[in-house]
Amino acid sequence: MANGTGTATIDFGAHPGSNEASIAVTGQTTISATSKAEAWVMGDDTTGDHTAADHKYFPLFAVVTCGTPTAGVGFTIYGRSTQKLQGTFALRWVWSD
Repeated sequence: MANGTGTATIDFGAHPGSNEASIAVTGQTTISATSKAEAWVMGDDTTGDHTAADHKYFPLFAVVTCGTPTAGVGFTIYGRSTQKLQGTFALRWVWSD
């Protein structure tokens, strides 16, 4: 069962963009150093920079992974792409013990 869920926006920057980006998820006061975190892209999400179609194709070019949680704080979501990406993508996340 999930202890915490939420959304985040990862930003690969302006043109020419980047192959890597990250976003810190904070405010998770009950998370522990042994909690497990996961992040993903939902195909119907949108941002000011990218459509739902862009989000559907995101997994073909990029992956998101989560770093080890910091107790009482949160964790970092990392995005890495085989291509330089630009702008923001919407992410969903969950963590549990």
